[in-house]
Amino acid sequence: MGLLSWLGFDGGAELEPVALDDKNFNQEVRKSDIPVMVDVWSNGCQPCMVLIPTIKRLAGKYEGRVKVAQLNVGAGPKSAAKLGVRGTPTVLFFKNGAVVERVVGMRGQHFYEEIIEEDLLDLAPKKEAV
Repeated sequence: MGLLSWLGFDGGAELEPVALDDKNFNQEVRKSDIPVMVDVWSNGCQPCMVLIPTIKRLAGKYEGRVKVAQLNVGAGPKSAAKLGVRGTPTVLFFKNGAVVERVVGMRGQHFYEEIIEEDLLDLAPKKEAV
């Protein structure tokens, strides 16, 4: 895998993530029928801005299988506080309404894909019995 691919520059389709706030958070995330990836970001956060294209590519790649959403702490301060978000970007992965993984800081697209495929979609390779 090349460096550009690892960083997420694979030319995949982009899709706008679901915009979250305190009013729609429970409905869109906690009550979702499919797993959810939530990018918690804030205005003025440079790493948050750099992460946006990766979030859009992930939304396109996993459309219909994983809901990809963004929560601006300014629009959802109560939700961010309940989640224990202390810094941005923070990316949370929900399955059946519960957080199963938390990543603080920015990572490459491949890192998020591994979490989605192994923790949310259960696509991890099965280990053979010895």
